[in-house]
Amino acid sequence: MTRALVIGANGQIGSELVNALAELYGEDNVIAADLVAPRRPLPVTFEAVDALNLPELQSVVARHAIDEVYQLAAVLSAKGETAPLATWNLNMNALINVLELARERRIARIFWPSSIAAFGPHSVASNTPQLTVMDPQTIYGVSKLAGERLCDYYHQRFEVDVRSMRYPGVVSYRTPPGGGTTDYAIAIFQAARRGEAYTCFLAPDTRLPMIYMPDVVRATLELMQADPDVVRVRSSYNVAGMSFTPRELAEAIRHHVPNFRISYQPDFRQAIAESWPRRIDDSQATRDWGWQSRFDLDALVVDMLQNIPLDWAAADDVPLPAASRRQMERICNGTREGGHAAGVLP
Repeated sequence: MTRALVIGANGQIGSELVNALAELYGEDNVIAADLVAPRRPLPVTFEAVDALNLPELQSVVARHAIDEVYQLAAVLSAKGETAPLATWNLNMNALINVLELARERRIARIFWPSSIAAFGPHSVASNTPQLTVMDPQTIYGVSKLAGERLCDYYHQRFEVDVRSMRYPGVVSYRTPPGGGTTDYAIAIFQAARRGEAYTCFLAPDTRLPMIYMPDVVRATLELMQADPDVVRVRSSYNVAGMSFTPRELAEAIRHHVPNFRISYQPDFRQAIAESWPRRIDDSQATRDWGWQSRFDLDALVVDMLQNIPLDWAAADDVPLPAASRRQMERICNGTREGGHAAGVLP
């Protein structure tokens, strides 16, 4: 049985991925790691680990006989601009540490997420292809592009089985957003549920690629479960969910909250957003390992309004996903179920 380590387990994606992996591999075969213990008890063993401390990582990997590592620890786009050197240090050296573990054959597989932030103003903006000009304008994006090249290098030079995808803006309701340029697409739902107006930090017609958390987790697991022979991209795959603007999101919310009001006061994040693609072409991921998103904007809005807490202090009351191990195995084996059920995690 595979044993997995999730580094950055307290984050927006890590916190949900831990539970999905526990369903897939069994709770005894998943280790969650972060700097401090999470507020909400996890169904798996937790280890306090600094991703920049290679001996600590080596010790955890050895003690728990880890096969695969999900390296999610990172400083995100907007927050990264306030501390560029610290952002580079964490985003790059944490990845290098895990790549070195694989080079030394201490682990078998790595997952590391890149981002649409690796693109830039000279990238193709609409239906951005897998291969295009990439000139990121933030230190976060620079670190992601450098990380992509490192992943490809370690695979080509040392045959490291590293897998990656470029996450769009991620929307979810179980943890607070972590300082990204697309965080408005989470905060807006809390305002709507509280009956408050929302002031958006992006302009109304700023279109960006987005993805809902159940699709994020499912895409990650499908890529990691794919046969190595079909994983033809070892830098990072384009993965798409949907694309929308703040105005379109507000209109979709008004279908359920008719009196919802929004205003716009773009700040420094507007320039970041304008350097990113509008839509992503993920046909390479579809051809190679069968990726297909399930959630569209309407399904996302319904699920977010049903589940997002009124404030993050109440987030511990949000129920965990009720996916069975059989459901997870069907998904990872490529079985695709028709229809949509609100709140389904993979």
